[in-house]
Amino acid sequence: MINSRYQQALDYLYSFVDYETMHQPRDAANYDLRRMDELLNRLGNPHLKAGTVHIAGTKGKGSVAAMIASVLQASGYTTGLYTSPHLVDIKERFRVDGRTISDDELVELVAKMKPEVSEVNRQAKYGRLTTFELLTALTFCFFEQRKVQFQVIETGLGGRLDATNVVRPWVCVITTIGLDHTEVLGKKLPLIAKEKAGIIKQGVTVVSSPQSGDVMKVIKEVCRDKKASLIVAGDDIAWRGLGFERGKQHLIVEGTRDSYRLALPLIGSYQLENAATAVAALEVLAEKGFAVTKRSITEGLERVSWPGRFQVLSSRPAVVLDGAHNPTSANTLVNSLKSYFGVNWPQKFKPAALVLGVSIDKDLAGIVSMLGPYFERIIITRSRHPRAMATEELEAELKKQGLPVETVETVPQAVSRAKHLAGEEGLVVVSGSIFVVGEALEVLDRRHPDSRF
Repeated sequence: MINSRYQQALDYLYSFVDYETMHQPRDAANYDLRRMDELLNRLGNPHLKAGTVHIAGTKGKGSVAAMIASVLQASGYTTGLYTSPHLVDIKERFRVDGRTISDDELVELVAKMKPEVSEVNRQAKYGRLTTFELLTALTFCFFEQRKVQFQVIETGLGGRLDATNVVRPWVCVITTIGLDHTEVLGKKLPLIAKEKAGIIKQGVTVVSSPQSGDVMKVIKEVCRDKKASLIVAGDDIAWRGLGFERGKQHLIVEGTRDSYRLALPLIGSYQLENAATAVAALEVLAEKGFAVTKRSITEGLERVSWPGRFQVLSSRPAVVLDGAHNPTSANTLVNSLKSYFGVNWPQKFKPAALVLGVSIDKDLAGIVSMLGPYFERIIITRSRHPRAMATEELEAELKKQGLPVETVETVPQAVSRAKHLAGEEGLVVVSGSIFVVGEALEVLDRRHPDSRF
């Protein structure tokens, strides 16, 4: 049960403008890093107290962040990890050495921040602070309080104007860039790439996942302008999958410093690329003299945890959770199903059922066209999140594409229905939104507390 002081702290954080929950398009003009600088300066600049790895991208940035943090912890460093959004509980966003912030710590930090937030907003020289900016500032205060030596920071949206882009990183990482948040970042990949590449700092080494040609062109141009060296996974770093054994995905990564044989508990096919990207960033830190070794890379990646991304929860029926929220991610999910269950996976299960819920700003037609044809049963639903798409709109798109559809209004009921349809021999896949996956985890994994958006 949530105590009243903690609930009051949450209510305070959510009382500000929260672009994560807003239906209307977000206006890029509302983002101004100068108010973050002002707030953090008043708080003693906690964001500058630890070594930083800064990560932007469209796909895989959370996974890469979790991998890097796990290895830094295995290397002996007290390590903070900041990610967004959360799956179930807001406290998931703030972790030190794998442990989330406590209720009391969050309450105390909010109390510490309140007077400084009030003063920044009273003057409002650069606009008023938002919920995400407060969460980001709280993160840095939490990490300072816990005396972290490294902080792994995932951007929330974009990069150039993201609230996290106040850090001074040792290495910048850009994971695969695709079309997402086009209402803020632009409707063409080069425009989105320009925003994401905004995290690149003068003279700081950049690691990039494989990118399309027009995206890589932008990243290289920004690196030249900033005199930043660039390491590209797929060009400078190679990897090779070795298959699955005992619930882990095995691979070899050929880095610039060494070769690594890895056992990864994250089993989506896309995690091979993410692991190679993480290794490349970790080798940059090793090159700079930090105590990142072949052993700590191997051990850290073997221990990494990142729920909701091709997470297999059971076998009878097989239940897979994956927060694929755009057509590219949906296609990658299909490839992961093929890689893990075999090329004939749809015929293996009697039947294969999909639970699908999507946020209003996503490419519904593209997601449905990628996933829909593989499933005999499709159950559409919506999460509690304010930006969840109405089931009527989902239903219309599935019928338009000639796909079977059944509507169930809540995620728990949809998951229950899908498991009933699948029986012991079937497959249930829950996807389309990280928020739908989070609510599925609430009913499928009782260790998680209730969520709050």
